[in-house]
Amino acid sequence: MRTKLALILMLVTANVVSSAPNWPHWRGPLHNSVSDEKNVPSRWSSTENVHWKLALPGRSGSTPIVWGDRIFVNVTDRDRLELWAVNRTTGQVAWKKFLGGGNQLKMKHNMSTPSPVTDGEGLWVMTGTGLLRRFDFNGNETWMRDIQKDYGAFGILWGYGSSPLLHEDSLYVQVLHGMNTDDPSYLLRIDKKTGRTLWRVIRPTNAIRESPDSYTTPAIVKTKTGIELVVSGGDCVTGHDLATGKELWRMNGLNPQNNPSYRLVASVTVLDDLLFVPSRERPLIAMRAGGRGDVSRSHFIWSTNNGPDVPTPVTDGKYLYIVRDNGVMFCYDARTGAEIYGRQRVRSGTYSASPVLADGKIYVTSEDGVTTVVSAGPKFEVLAENDLDGYTLSSPVFVNGQIFIRTDSTLWAIGKPRA
Repeated sequence: MRTKLALILMLVTANVVSSAPNWPHWRGPLHNSVSDEKNVPSRWSSTENVHWKLALPGRSGSTPIVWGDRIFVNVTDRDRLELWAVNRTTGQVAWKKFLGGGNQLKMKHNMSTPSPVTDGEGLWVMTGTGLLRRFDFNGNETWMRDIQKDYGAFGILWGYGSSPLLHEDSLYVQVLHGMNTDDPSYLLRIDKKTGRTLWRVIRPTNAIRESPDSYTTPAIVKTKTGIELVVSGGDCVTGHDLATGKELWRMNGLNPQNNPSYRLVASVTVLDDLLFVPSRERPLIAMRAGGRGDVSRSHFIWSTNNGPDVPTPVTDGKYLYIVRDNGVMFCYDARTGAEIYGRQRVRSGTYSASPVLADGKIYVTSEDGVTTVVSAGPKFEVLAENDLDGYTLSSPVFVNGQIFIRTDSTLWAIGKPRA
């Protein structure tokens, strides 16, 4: 009887731990901008349904991450780059860490754009200046790498903006550039505990001028033949062996006119072994991962010229939702490419944040700080518009019944946390 009771307690405890509310990556727990949160707020303003707000000294394009009672957020203070740990319940700053100097503004972008990532024990953050650091949850730095010092200066026109990808025991870092350098693009696998490089592979491309530059974040996909690293940029998308970095397959066609300014910003969206690969609006390609060699024909499924430039699309498993930079939305059948609806507009503005899907709704945030809530599914319906009146590049974060939104001057906690 005691053994049976102990087993039940172990299972209950394990379930509580595994379902703890976390948002460890800028695209959420499953790296797909989908939240399993229910009954999250749909309406708020700068004075209504605000649990707390925290003043920030400067803007950033990075998205906060959350683990347990901690929110980790990149902060700029003039020339300084910092990482703040914030209490999720109270909004109080627990600690601040200096990441480096050299912050500079390049159009929308600055040197704090890459979002941090965590596994609940370690915390990794990379700056646009190429400094990659690991901290523990108390703010103690355990190692630091200077990627530019080790492998050469970044040659990307608008500054480095890719976030590191954490998978199991490793960080995967891409440096896809070419506008301001003749050095080759490359990929890194770094041991998450020690900071040691496990492999570095060159990723060649025939892209010209600015088109080799990529601000995307790598993805992980599970195929019939194994788990692969997916990297988009330089007019193509490639799949790589995790153990060695070897290129397994390549899909061309992201820049059919060989446009010299086809840099990529929106990242790949994964659904099972399907990949939705944005380019600079046209085309967005749906393909099946896996294969070997040039899979441009064999693994192509469908495409559309109504893709985004900056916001990464989101899927609920049935439909693919696209928000273009001007706030025009499209919905496609994810597996066939059939258009469900098209050219539906949320509030007019410019959109850089990626849409997030939660509780049957799509949350779409403009650079003006307006989050439009749209019903998910085959019918386009605007449910609410919520204005925080602050410049916003970051995507919303959903944890424990709350939404966290970062504007240029404020970190907002929308709604009350669940008991």
